[in-house]
Amino acid sequence: MGKVEPLRALHYDTAVTGGLQPVVAPPYDVIDAEGRAALVAQSPNNIVVLDLPEGDDPYASAAAILHEWIANGVLIRDETPALWAVEQVYDAPGGAGKLTRRGFLSRMAVEEYGRGRVLPHERTHAGPKEDRLRLTRATATNLSPIFALFGDPDGVASGALEGVWPQEPFGEALGHEGTLTRVWRVDEPEVVAAVCEAASQSELLIADGHHRYETARVFADEEGSPAGATSLLAYLVASEDPGLVVFPTHRLASGLGDAEWAALDAAIAEHFDVETVAGATEPDGKGGDRVQIGLLDSRDGSTKMLTLRDPSSLDEPMEGRSAAYRQLDTGVLEALLLRGPLGLTEDRIDHLDGFAYARDLQTAVDAVASGASDVAFLMGPTPVDRIRAIAEAGEYMPPKSTYFFPKIPTGIVLNPLDQ
Repeated sequence: MGKVEPLRALHYDTAVTGGLQPVVAPPYDVIDAEGRAALVAQSPNNIVVLDLPEGDDPYASAAAILHEWIANGVLIRDETPALWAVEQVYDAPGGAGKLTRRGFLSRMAVEEYGRGRVLPHERTHAGPKEDRLRLTRATATNLSPIFALFGDPDGVASGALEGVWPQEPFGEALGHEGTLTRVWRVDEPEVVAAVCEAASQSELLIADGHHRYETARVFADEEGSPAGATSLLAYLVASEDPGLVVFPTHRLASGLGDAEWAALDAAIAEHFDVETVAGATEPDGKGGDRVQIGLLDSRDGSTKMLTLRDPSSLDEPMEGRSAAYRQLDTGVLEALLLRGPLGLTEDRIDHLDGFAYARDLQTAVDAVASGASDVAFLMGPTPVDRIRAIAEAGEYMPPKSTYFFPKIPTGIVLNPLDQ
């Protein structure tokens, strides 16, 4: 099972920074140049300076600034290990209402993937891993956590943390998407022991942060890496948490000529029942074998719901795939429509060549309406139990098959790898 432990965190001195609000940031991979500048304008000590460094040698710059902040007391190191409880109150995308998700930050053992230990669920790309590896080498610190799920069917961990939430938090921050993140330092021995034991008894499923986890595995095996490199910073949430919801990421295709349109129309007619619907809408993700995919067509502005007619049509293109994978809309889309008719190979998808993603329905609608994309494929949410079943079968879902929202802010705590 995955080993979970408290950590001697390196964290901001909120008396110096004026709280967490000025210094935390979204994950590095969703920040553009304009967003970075806005975060630095909030505070020159914003974590983005380290996590998305600039300069002739950005990685050396990040290391130098990290040591400077420690020397100046901007960042301080805990004397004793603790867990950090995190509560996020957020508005669910698509108007599903306000939800509350609860979890905690800890150290998590870096292990080879495998049943009973740590499971991935998505393919990764080489570029982001190299960037994160160079940053980790330079700073010898986990600057941001991965996000993993553990099983807590008896509510042991959630019960142990129940007394934390009414207390005054260590800090809080309101994100640009309206998510309120509140944080508590938890060092009561019995609470820490109960939570860590419950999480360590479970198989851990990576929800977000595959690149960072695989970077940590490489770094841990490098000669001369610090002793603490065998663990990394992790944000853990129980699969049973009522605020844990998985949202879809939609697909956009552009540059379609007459041949691609004809091939797409033919493949749809061959494999799917088609219903024209009023207004753009996402599938509910509950179709089982009768996988559903929404389609926004720029040619006539219509919205269609495609329903897989015969699951046996997947026998050849998905040969060797598990039953859970065959119920995955992103997998069916790749197998029947993207790869063949549209010629979108894995390499083209990885390099966003004629292909793009949309995090929400309105972005997909706008992309087609503006002409930026020729067609949008609307995905449904993937149930957590299906994600876990695919991972347990040793399979990887297509990139961005899941959207775990909200993101955990970077900068709540850092994990020095000398511990």
